[in-house]
Amino acid sequence: MYLPDFDYYAPQTIQEACSLLTQFGDKAKLLSGGTDLMVKFKHGILAYEVLVSMKELNELKEISYQQGKGVVIGARATHNDLVNSTLLNEKYLSVSEAAHQMASNQIRHLGTVGGNVVNAVPSADLPPILIALGATITMVGPNGERSVPLEEFFTGPGRTVLAQNEIVTKFTIPDQPTTGSTYMKFGLRKSGALAVVGVASAVTMEGNIIKDAKIALGAVAATPLRARNTEALLIGKEYTDELLEQAGVAAAAESKPISDIRGSAEYRRDMIRVYTKRSLKAAITKGHC
Repeated sequence: MYLPDFDYYAPQTIQEACSLLTQFGDKAKLLSGGTDLMVKFKHGILAYEVLVSMKELNELKEISYQQGKGVVIGARATHNDLVNSTLLNEKYLSVSEAAHQMASNQIRHLGTVGGNVVNAVPSADLPPILIALGATITMVGPNGERSVPLEEFFTGPGRTVLAQNEIVTKFTIPDQPTTGSTYMKFGLRKSGALAVVGVASAVTMEGNIIKDAKIALGAVAATPLRARNTEALLIGKEYTDELLEQAGVAAAAESKPISDIRGSAEYRRDMIRVYTKRSLKAAITKGHC
């Protein structure tokens, strides 16, 4: 199976890349890790006359801490960069763990955070935990730079607020008092499976009281879904197994799954109930360690 013909550009700067995307319009596509794009190219699912590669934009590979902002993850950081980041392992181990659950080691070595998020696949593993941690996404285009909360970035399966001539440059996890966070997913096999359901939780504890909680659900709606009613149920309450069971039921009620080859809507709702309870308990336990 052969790739179709296309023109290839490897700009040296973000501004040059944006200019190329503007120049060629809908004929052009940005290429980052390529683990998804090139497969679709080979199978004729996508067809573009121009590919604009990000391989020379090495400034977008950094994972750093910026005082007053938080942890900044460059859009070209690979999934294995997240897995192996000392900074993330120390501050937000849940992000490294979520990245480690994705695909195979070969794919994690090539696939980038920006590409994974921009694809806007409802079952993607990184968006739920980043949303639970309050991450923002930054985009650069001909009109300058803009940032939005990641939970506002997605508009539907495969659709986002990103303009055709904009480039995602970074993700910022703000400083916060979160005492525990985790991402758990259920797939149909032990390794490399797409999530049937995914649940990310971030909690802030004061003793046994849940001072704050954020929960993001994956693979059970058209976009990653904040379980806000469930969060409200938890905040200010004393941590008990009974409360977490109630939270699981509430999260299941908030989910909007479909039935497909990987599971029925009813099955997904029940898995959300189970995994919400497990995710919250793991996050709270981390906070108590």
